[in-house]
Amino acid sequence: MPLINTIRGLVLLPVILLLTGCNAVLLSPSGDIAVQQRNLIYISTILMLLIIVPVIILTLVFAWRYRASNKDARYEPDWDHSTMLELVIWSAPLLIIIALGAITWVSTHALDPYRPLSRLDENRALPTDVRPLTVEVVALDWKWLFFYPEQGIATVNEMAAPVDRPIHFKMTASTVMNSFFIPALAGQIYAMPGMETQLHAVINKPGEFDGFSANYSGPGFSWMRFKFHGVDEAGFDQWVQKVKASGQALTREDYLKLEQPSEREPVRYYANVADGLYDAILNRCVEPNRMCMREMMAIDANGGQGKPGAFNVASLDAATRARLGLEDAPVRTYVGGMCTVSDPQGTGDVAPISSSVPGLNPLSVRESAGESAAVAVPQLPLSQRAFGIVDQHA
Repeated sequence: MPLINTIRGLVLLPVILLLTGCNAVLLSPSGDIAVQQRNLIYISTILMLLIIVPVIILTLVFAWRYRASNKDARYEPDWDHSTMLELVIWSAPLLIIIALGAITWVSTHALDPYRPLSRLDENRALPTDVRPLTVEVVALDWKWLFFYPEQGIATVNEMAAPVDRPIHFKMTASTVMNSFFIPALAGQIYAMPGMETQLHAVINKPGEFDGFSANYSGPGFSWMRFKFHGVDEAGFDQWVQKVKASGQALTREDYLKLEQPSEREPVRYYANVADGLYDAILNRCVEPNRMCMREMMAIDANGGQGKPGAFNVASLDAATRARLGLEDAPVRTYVGGMCTVSDPQGTGDVAPISSSVPGLNPLSVRESAGESAAVAVPQLPLSQRAFGIVDQHA
């Protein structure tokens, strides 16, 4: 018997040593949102244990007390009801459910990822003069692209933010749905193509933290990771200057190359970014002759394109595909870009005229600016369009 205990101790010793190296980041986060979410885990666990622990203890007590060998235990085969026992059995879980429901209701609104922050941490309110740092996130196959619109830079698989400065994330994806997750900062948020989700968070401690995709998205999913650096303001300025020192530009053509599936992508820095690139990714119109989703929705709201819409199909021409290294990639077709006076090639580079006027119809603005309705409807002769002779006004 002593030999068995010794062997058991020797086997368990390496396991205990391995556990000492665990970093339970979810239980020891560095951002206020993640701290509040951790507290929810603690509170919910304790409330549930108020039922689970007594049930386990009573199960063992009853099994021991009423064992077959215990002849002193009371035997009442006709007993079937106790009002007091029923009240205890049902009231305790009911009270716990009410408590969990109240906590869930309050925390769901307080921790809404779309809701701007009202505090830096438990003891500090958010100063009124602090401006959030905006970061635009794009989930690619299988890498992360970060835009810093205020700084005019972009990075791949690395991001940084100042400590105690709110961060406003805007997220989308290029192909399949993904999940953006920095455990030390906040909970996971889904990124979906053609849609934008948001997250407000803050990092309260300096350090280097892991970020990754928490949603399976293909063979490169396991390496879809990045580093998040929490630094002071001076350190953030130095990081921005390091990115700008790369001198590399992220054009639309460069993005179309970057968008292609790849695994174990190294960190990349871009000193400047093509105007409106994130908006083009969000509206799925990075290609120069592709109609943006916002334009498509505006047309649909006005009754659609009619007969021309059935033929307004485009794809990248052979020269462009060769320049982007897409000769072997499948040819993708899409709705052609919109030709307007301000954007005669339908590139989508020009922001919609009505973007600054809420509730204003883009088509009516174009017409009032001197464009005819015939021009406002997407035209056909852009690039390799499959079309026949169609009366635009039919």
